[in-house]
Amino acid sequence: MEDFAVGLGVFGLIIGLIVLVIYLWSIVWAYKDAERRGKPGWLVAIVVAFLAWPIGLLLWLLVRPNDRTTYNP
Repeated sequence: MEDFAVGLGVFGLIIGLIVLVIYLWSIVWAYKDAERRGKPGWLVAIVVAFLAWPIGLLLWLLVRPNDRTTYNP
């Protein structure tokens, strides 16, 4: 039974790390995507990161502009 608990803990740790990597990747992707589309990437990254993460990412996918103009600050 102890081996099962240890295995379950390791499994939980791996799942947590996978979710963390996906979270960080989605923030970086949203930043780069916003910059490519001429929007302030830092603002979009903050929204994606802090607005209940999956909801923030979905919100950006819904409101992002269609054109891919280069943003030059």
